[in-house]
Amino acid sequence: MFPERYIEQYLLQIPPELRDIVLEIRNIVASVAPGATEKQHSRGFSYYHKERGGPVSAGICQIGIFGDHIRLAFIHGAFLDDPEGMLRGKEKAKRYMPIYSYEEAPWEYIRSLIEAHSRFDPYTYFKKNNETA
Repeated sequence: MFPERYIEQYLLQIPPELRDIVLEIRNIVASVAPGATEKQHSRGFSYYHKERGGPVSAGICQIGIFGDHIRLAFIHGAFLDDPEGMLRGKEKAKRYMPIYSYEEAPWEYIRSLIEAHSRFDPYTYFKKNNETA
């Protein structure tokens, strides 16, 4: 992952209330998947297991920085259990959760989603489901 000072410098351009959300998600990813690769985009970051593939096949999560919120996205989120019904999206596989406030964010639930998606292997999942179909 990038050095903390690099991230902090990048985050100076976003509202302070969103910075804490980004940093907390980043800390969760680091604790759940210490070997995760971090990639910066124009609107945020993506995290993935490089040894298993790239951002799509081995994605952990994406942090999208928008004007008034952070969008935590999961490339294969449609295949995650979401008992709280907090993930949104109509794409075939991708789902996301908008986060508007650090204080109101469901941090334990967010951690559980990141943990689940970190373990998700689309190759195994689709192979297993094609065999049972």
